[in-house]
Amino acid sequence: MNSRDLGLACAAGALAVDQGSKLILLYGLHFIEMAPGDRIGVLPFFDLVMVWNPGISYGLLPARGAAGTALLAVFSVAAVAGLGWWLWHSGRKLPAAALGLVIGGAIGNLIDRLIYGKVADFFHFYVHGYDWYVFNLADCAITLGVGALLYDALLRPQPAVGDRQTGRSE
Repeated sequence: MNSRDLGLACAAGALAVDQGSKLILLYGLHFIEMAPGDRIGVLPFFDLVMVWNPGISYGLLPARGAAGTALLAVFSVAAVAGLGWWLWHSGRKLPAAALGLVIGGAIGNLIDRLIYGKVADFFHFYVHGYDWYVFNLADCAITLGVGALLYDALLRPQPAVGDRQTGRSE
């Protein structure tokens, strides 16, 4: 599998897992269906909580009405287009997979924004009085993808001198 195909597969996988989890939690199966504010305790440090996020990560830049939602949607489309261009031209597997995760997560949240006007978040972790924001699997994909891009840019071992001369890549 070449790097471009790997990135596209990661994007499709992240999108499918995100949208599938949201459909199950929003519209339910026989055992679960969540409305805003509902909370289901799963583990002593983890709950499912239904929250609508009108902004971006951590609730930053909340959209105020249809114009704000449209602006965030346009920003998302532009980001996906730019990241898609980067993925298309990426010749290495790690950055391609990372870009795919970010793209898939961004499209997942964009779909929510276009359908509902805000993003559905469900997962809430907490321990010893500390808690993390409520997030979804698209947010996880974006975070993992950005982390992998940072690793690749900052910590990836540099190729040996002979590899640089031959131009060999992953």
